[in-house]
Amino acid sequence: MSTVIVDDTTLRDGEQSAGVVFNADEKIAIARGLSELGVPELEIGIPSMGEEEREVMRAIAGLGLPARLLAWCRMCDSDLLAAMESGVSMVDLSLPVSDLMLKHKLSRDRDWALGEVRRLVERARMAGLDVCLGCEDASRADLEFIVRIGEVAQRAGATRLRFADTVGVMEPFAMYEQFRFLFKRLDMELEVHAHDDFGLATANTLAAVKGGATHINTTVNGLGERAGNAALEECALGLKHLLGIDTGINLLGLPSLSHVVAQASGRAVSWQKSIVGEGVFTHEAGIHVDGLLKHRSNYEGLNPDEVGRSHNMVLGKHSGAHMVQVSYLALGIQLLDWQTSALLARIRRFSTQTKRSPQAQDLHTFYTQMCADSLQLTVGLS
Repeated sequence: MSTVIVDDTTLRDGEQSAGVVFNADEKIAIARGLSELGVPELEIGIPSMGEEEREVMRAIAGLGLPARLLAWCRMCDSDLLAAMESGVSMVDLSLPVSDLMLKHKLSRDRDWALGEVRRLVERARMAGLDVCLGCEDASRADLEFIVRIGEVAQRAGATRLRFADTVGVMEPFAMYEQFRFLFKRLDMELEVHAHDDFGLATANTLAAVKGGATHINTTVNGLGERAGNAALEECALGLKHLLGIDTGINLLGLPSLSHVVAQASGRAVSWQKSIVGEGVFTHEAGIHVDGLLKHRSNYEGLNPDEVGRSHNMVLGKHSGAHMVQVSYLALGIQLLDWQTSALLARIRRFSTQTKRSPQAQDLHTFYTQMCADSLQLTVGLS
C-alpha cells in the first residue's frame, strides 16, 4: 500500500477521555487545525448526545473543510436519526460483535445483530449517508462472524468495516494476522481503531496497515478513553519512516496542533511524549552529545526538522567534556583541558544537588569561582 487514510477521532473518542470537554470554539479550532494539516477524515462527534452537540457538528460542517466528516452512532434508529441532523456525510454505525458484549451488554445474539446491521445500513444509505460498520470489541470476537456481519453490511451498502480493539488487548503480531484474514475475505475498506491499554496502540495500528488496513483511527496526543488511542503524530511519522507509507499530512504542523489539543483538553503532554513532548529531542549523556556534535546521524533516528523542531543539548550529571567546551564557547570562553575537567566536576555536583541543568549565569559563576580558586591556590603556593 502506498497510502493510508487517517480518520482522526480527537473530537469524538478523544473527548471521551474522562474529564475532557471541548467547548464549541475549541472543537472548531481543532477541526480547522486537523484539516489544515491535511487530515482527510474527521470523526467530529456523537449526534445522540443532544442538540448542542449537533449544533457544533453542523457548525464544523458549515466551515466547508476539505475533510470528510463522520458521526459516531450506536446501531439504533434514534442515533441514526440524530446523525441525519448533524451535517455529516458518513456515519460509523457501531455495535458489539463479540459474543461477550452481545450477551452481557445488549442481551442479544448474533442473529439479532445481523438483522439490525442489514436494516440500519440500508436506512442510512437511503438517507444519503455513507456507512462504516463499527465492530465494537472486534479483538475478542469470532473472526468468521466479523466476516459474516461485514458481508451483510456490504450487501446493504456499507463501504467500510472498522475493527475496534475496544479494550486494548491486541498485540501487533495478532493484529497483523487478523487484518490479513479480513483483507483476504472481505472486499471492503478496513479501518483499525486501537486503544493503548498496554502501550501498543501505535504498534497495533502499523501492524494492521501491514495486514491490509486502508484507514486508521487516531487522536492528537493519543487522547482517548482510559490509556488513550493511537496518536496521530506517532502514526503519521511511523507510517512514513517505518513502512514507507504516505498519509499526506503536513508534519510541520503537528507540534502546534498538539499544543492546541493539550490546552483544550487540560491534559498536559508528557515531557518525553514521542514526537511532540518537550524533551524528546533533548540530549545530555556525554556519549550521545559527542556523537551528535560529530555527525547528527550517529544518534538521530528521527530528524526533528521534519516536525519543525531541533535538537537541544543540555549540561548535567551525564555530560562529557565535549559538551562543556561547546557550552562555554557559546559564552565566548575557550577552555583549557584542565579547566574543562574542573568545570565538568562542578556541573555534575550542581545537577545532582539542584535536579536541573545549569543556565548561562550558573556557568559564568562556575567559571569565576574556578578562576578565583586557581588564583588563590597559585598565591598560596608562591
